[in-house]
Amino acid sequence: MSGPEDTQSAARRLVAKTLGPWRLQLRNYYNKATYGPGTARLRRFEDAEVARLIAASRPPEAHVATIVVTYRRPKAVLRAIESALTQSFKDQVVLVMDDGGGLPELPADPRVLGYSLSANSRRPSVVRNIGVRLSRSAYVAFLDDDNEWEPNHLGAALAALERPTADQRPDLVYTALNRVFPDGTPLDILSVPFDRRLLARRGYIDTNSIVVRRCPHLIFSRMPLGDLKPPSDWELIWRMSRRHTVMHVDTPTVRYLVNPDSYFSDWQGDGVVQTEASTTQASHPRT
Repeated sequence: MSGPEDTQSAARRLVAKTLGPWRLQLRNYYNKATYGPGTARLRRFEDAEVARLIAASRPPEAHVATIVVTYRRPKAVLRAIESALTQSFKDQVVLVMDDGGGLPELPADPRVLGYSLSANSRRPSVVRNIGVRLSRSAYVAFLDDDNEWEPNHLGAALAALERPTADQRPDLVYTALNRVFPDGTPLDILSVPFDRRLLARRGYIDTNSIVVRRCPHLIFSRMPLGDLKPPSDWELIWRMSRRHTVMHVDTPTVRYLVNPDSYFSDWQGDGVVQTEASTTQASHPRT
């Protein structure tokens, strides 16, 4: 005969089974209710920084604006910038956005502009938003200071974004990740075709792999989350996929540094697909 504890355990398992597939979305609702009021201060800080930096120097127009976010990683950010500058697609401007830690001497390339925030925001999402709002471009790409792009990254993404048939053009493209550990040891290739139902329970798309058509919805969440569950890139893609078409390009174009000590991710259970293909696969958003 089962007792009260067995009944409670069974009830918890039933709830977990029922709600588990939507745990990220449920956590997102919880975050909005709990942390939402804290975004007003961050929005005021973001607005003030955008106004200050635009007054100092507005970046030139380009087809693609690459937003490089950095904080006290001078050697790493220079490698990231170099990987952006060696892209086969050249019509871009590289905005190096420093979160108040100071910038090293940047490459003497007119496409590279450095901007330092007046204070450390502790929010990469806010730093990215400032970069997006400073820039003027048809498309926006993102690169963190500890990752690098292969030379074909922008070219592969733009080929999908600018498909000749207008009704097949996506608004957001993400490529496959070649994931490596800090010592250079390969982990795997992360390549998951877009599936919004899967995205509800597993964040398998990373900011470094996305290139986005500029639109009013291109704003990262400002919620001050301490544990990154779900991360701001998941929230952005989940939100945009309600109204915009998302496409996966399964060519590995990003060398992604996996650091289990400082970044939350379930590396062993995130829907990894090993692939060496280079074709594109599209999926229209489902509501």
